[in-house]
Amino acid sequence: MFFKKYGWSILYGILLLGFTVYVLLDTFVIARPYSAIPYEGKKDLASGMSMPESAASMQEREVLADTAEASTEAPTDEEERFSPPAISDDTYSDDNITIRLIEYREYDTSIYVADIQLSSAQYLKTALAGNIYGKNVTAETSKTAGENGAILAINGDHYGAREAGYVLRNGVVYRDVAARNQEDLVIYGDGSFSIVTEGEVSAETLLENGAEQILAFGPALVAESRIAVTEGEEVGRAKASNPRTAIGRIDALHYLFVVSDGRTEESKGLTLYELAAFMQSLGAATAYNLDGGGSSTMYFNGKVVNNPTTNGRSIQERSVSDIVYIGY
Repeated sequence: MFFKKYGWSILYGILLLGFTVYVLLDTFVIARPYSAIPYEGKKDLASGMSMPESAASMQEREVLADTAEASTEAPTDEEERFSPPAISDDTYSDDNITIRLIEYREYDTSIYVADIQLSSAQYLKTALAGNIYGKNVTAETSKTAGENGAILAINGDHYGAREAGYVLRNGVVYRDVAARNQEDLVIYGDGSFSIVTEGEVSAETLLENGAEQILAFGPALVAESRIAVTEGEEVGRAKASNPRTAIGRIDALHYLFVVSDGRTEESKGLTLYELAAFMQSLGAATAYNLDGGGSSTMYFNGKVVNNPTTNGRSIQERSVSDIVYIGY
């Protein structure tokens, strides 16, 4: 009698619960690769042209075969131009990349700043977890950085946690679906930055205009050297004081990667306004907020330098969709 009276309600409740669990798993857990990153082959250093892997491998074998003979010859102009990097715990320097890591103590928070100067914007790159574009395809920032030979890396915009928002990485558009009122950072091939609003211009158009990367998290922190957020402004998905990640540009080929700790007794964390004021104080003409909270991670010279945490009780990296990095 009880089942007759309430059977359909019980069955409906079970189905509703099952559907809710599936939606949550699909949104936050189940990995759905959409496409692998297109392989472009290795670069011929002399011509700059791409060549198939087999040709590259053949060339490498020829170089190895000639190593003994080449070692007895005088260094070429190319060899003289590229000297071994100078590396310490808080610096990296070679002919194309100079990085200086500085730890600040501001707003009762530890803040890690990487001051970066490049000879070319080609060394400012992004990478996707597993080198795959997809939903919930994630890896720790340090893992993705190591797999891509990064010298310095920070977490990116965690595009895979959302269904909309432009995804342009290293000159390839993966998603051109605009999110309402989404403010993006565009990084162009010459290394310049601009802030755009999705829907007002497409990712494809930005690519045609020379964009190499689009990062879609936000908001913009500094624009034209002025703070672009208010003291009360917050991202809806973030707490007032938080671990934070930001990227900034001071001038031509001069950049800042910034990560703050937070949610611990040692480090309170930053508001968006505090982060913007700090970026401005470092000289950033443009600065942009990336994914924060437990995602905030800085990797330098083979190790994580900050204290990433999601809950404040344990120090460990959160797996994320992508990174921004400096490397070859």
